[in-house]
Amino acid sequence: MAVSSIDRGVAEPTGSEEFRHTIGLIWNLARRQLSSQYKRTMLGRVWSLLNPLASIAIYSLVFGLVMRGGVAPGTNSGITSFAVWIAIGVIAWGYLSGSIMSGMNSLTSNTALLTKVYFPRWVLLVSEMVANTINHLPEIAILVVLVLFVGGPGVLPFVPLLLGVVLLTGLFATGVGLVLSLGMVYFRDLSYLWGIFNQIWLYISGIVFPLTLLVTVQNDLYDEGWEFRGEPIPLAQIARLNPAQLYVEAYRSILYDFAAPSLGVWLGCLAWAVLALTAGILVFRKHSARIVEAL
Repeated sequence: MAVSSIDRGVAEPTGSEEFRHTIGLIWNLARRQLSSQYKRTMLGRVWSLLNPLASIAIYSLVFGLVMRGGVAPGTNSGITSFAVWIAIGVIAWGYLSGSIMSGMNSLTSNTALLTKVYFPRWVLLVSEMVANTINHLPEIAILVVLVLFVGGPGVLPFVPLLLGVVLLTGLFATGVGLVLSLGMVYFRDLSYLWGIFNQIWLYISGIVFPLTLLVTVQNDLYDEGWEFRGEPIPLAQIARLNPAQLYVEAYRSILYDFAAPSLGVWLGCLAWAVLALTAGILVFRKHSARIVEAL
């Protein structure tokens, strides 16, 4: 059968061409997000640093002075600054929590784009993740400079490990965001419910106080008759199953202790990232075809 000139002139895109097109789309959407995030504000991107700095100052004041919070010295660094310890936790938490939140809203905030143009729906969420990661890099740089000033150059050999921690944190947030973004399409109240959960999650993730305090709490409860099979309720052990706590611990191992995260922490971070991303992909693939109809 003869092939028409139209058929000869228009070729199906190859796999590599489609891949390059998708990567280009992700990058362009991420750039759009970055350029519009602080548009028409006087300080512009400075706000991306001022917001976490304000949180660090508040938490350091409340938990460091009012509640007399304290942490053990860094294993190799010898750092004893509660403010530095808080800063690392707040920055790590901000990246994880912010990435999940932006991923959750990625579909509902781009309704016009989704209804006019066809493209893989997951691209929106991944572009949000890319934008959040780019915003996170200057924060990491500031933390590195801070711990260099406080603890010396011992952190430098471990700084490359942060790339792995950021990657695993981002993959976990992407998986959770994929599921929540679909939930937002069908149940808009989810954003308010997640906001409440997010506040609770922060306080049970060891962001603003060390989990060693839970050992004291569980022992005090045991003395008052609260027990589990004749032993203190294992609050600290339960808290360490929290994925956010694992990712924050990995950040602090590098930036506060000047040490590589333990094998258990690496495996935990990897397991949660794989589990969340796999679940997110499966759920998103099953329900993404009906997104436009539901928006």
